[in-house]
Amino acid sequence: MTGRDRGVRAEVVAAPGGDPGDPEGRLDPEVREWLDANPVFATPLESLDPEVLALARGPVGAPPTRELAEVHDTEVAGVPVRVYRPGDRPTGTVAYFHGGGYCIGSVGLMDHVARELAHHSGATVVSVGYRLAPEHPFPAGLDDCDAVTTALLAQADGPLAVAGESAGGTLAAAVTLRRRAAGGPTPGAQVLIYPGAGGNTPFPSRTEFDGLVISAAAGDAYWQAYSGGRDLSAEPLAAPLRADSLERLPAALVVLGGCDMLRDEGRAYAARLAAAGVEVDEVTYAGQPHGFVNFRLPAAALAHARIGAWLRARFAAAT
Repeated sequence: MTGRDRGVRAEVVAAPGGDPGDPEGRLDPEVREWLDANPVFATPLESLDPEVLALARGPVGAPPTRELAEVHDTEVAGVPVRVYRPGDRPTGTVAYFHGGGYCIGSVGLMDHVARELAHHSGATVVSVGYRLAPEHPFPAGLDDCDAVTTALLAQADGPLAVAGESAGGTLAAAVTLRRRAAGGPTPGAQVLIYPGAGGNTPFPSRTEFDGLVISAAAGDAYWQAYSGGRDLSAEPLAAPLRADSLERLPAALVVLGGCDMLRDEGRAYAARLAAAGVEVDEVTYAGQPHGFVNFRLPAAALAHARIGAWLRARFAAAT
């Protein structure tokens, strides 16, 4: 079924230097070389031991990729955040939620992603240091993301979007569901980068790409930690695909990797959004694994530019 058949504006972007006719699920040879050279990123992190968690939640990531006008740490609604301002006249505001299976990652480790988002979109980016499982299971992290978004909606002088990758993409989707249910102001756009929209539902891509950067075993461990041992399989705020209705949600850009375990559920969520009348753009980067926007890969640069251009267009339309 094509994107047009699903009501989605869908596009598959060939790997840089690759053949446009290559299957989206064939791993880009340049990605394989990069993963071989960086095994720490290629190996699924399946342990939730305290020592491992401490390292995977470190406060400092790679050196900054972009110099911005202002970067500072503060709090919004009592939640720690890092604010990135690209200039004096931001196009809008983006509440950004980092990935990490709800258990790992940090504002510092994803500093480069937030910088790229601010640079390309021209928006003020507020990166949220939400609480993590297993110490803080669902809905603690979502509560933090929602609290920051709600406060920004009240404070922002202009349009606001939510964005996130992997678990952060799921949190972004869940925040839009919560804001719709609350009946007040809602984000005007959502950027969902390979979201885990299906909870623990088995999709074909989960088997096809098991062990490539992430694994089924790691996903199970993270899900059990996030759920706190509860059955959240039917909880739409944990698995947005389970929502009864996706009507009246903000326009969405869904970014997928062709070789990602979470590809199929992200695509299914895009289709459901479109079927509910939501404006949806879906862009799949052929040959790219889970987490590729976090890596120093050519496709990541393409994705950052595409996300920024999409947000600029949405913000311009809103103003």
